[in-house]
Amino acid sequence: MKISLNWLKEYIPDLKYESIQSLSDKMVAVGLDIEGVEDESKTFDKFEIGEVVEKQKHPGADKLSLCKVNTGDSVLSIVCGAPNVEAGQKVCVAIIGAVIPNGGFEIKKSKIRGELSEGMICSEKELNMSDNHEGILVLDKDAVPGEKFSDYIKANDIVFEIGITANRGDLFSHIGVAREVAAIYDKKITIPEIKFTETNDLTKDLVKIKIEDPLLQKIYRKGHTECGDKRIS
Repeated sequence: MKISLNWLKEYIPDLKYESIQSLSDKMVAVGLDIEGVEDESKTFDKFEIGEVVEKQKHPGADKLSLCKVNTGDSVLSIVCGAPNVEAGQKVCVAIIGAVIPNGGFEIKKSKIRGELSEGMICSEKELNMSDNHEGILVLDKDAVPGEKFSDYIKANDIVFEIGITANRGDLFSHIGVAREVAAIYDKKITIPEIKFTETNDLTKDLVKIKIEDPLLQKIYRKGHTECGDKRIS
């Protein structure tokens, strides 16, 4: 069972803990079997929002571009091979020291066909977000250069992997785990109000059933009648 810490905080707004390790240890102490803890933000460490402020053709390669990318506190020179890169785009930039999720290689300052490259403009596939590798990932125009990519896509959660035993069915939900965590820290749990609108519409007026094989329907009804509660296959 995977449990989101951000989600738990929605049920326990005033939750305060010394550290993730301390929280994990206390959860174990009350019977929550913590099998693993994942910090999502570490996946995108050293990935930032950038803005392509300049694009020129690479003098030594027809399919490469020389880009100047503003990352908030600096402007990086990046060689890019994507066909869809253009000036003015907001993009995800892997700066020096970043490890690409799809491939596991580290970004280093290098020269590509004789031109300096200080990072990588990433595609969805390189970020393990999809199999799309036809071009770079272009972000919304309101993305802010220098912002952490993990914050931009809200991949900044702590996820607990909890082993649930058969006698703890109450833990098969975030609310159930939130009750345990709230008890650990002597906090109150806040359950969101559920609102829905009732109407006088009848289900039969909203759902239509079409019998496409009347013969099969007759066979089923005959088998049902003859076999009682048994069903024919």
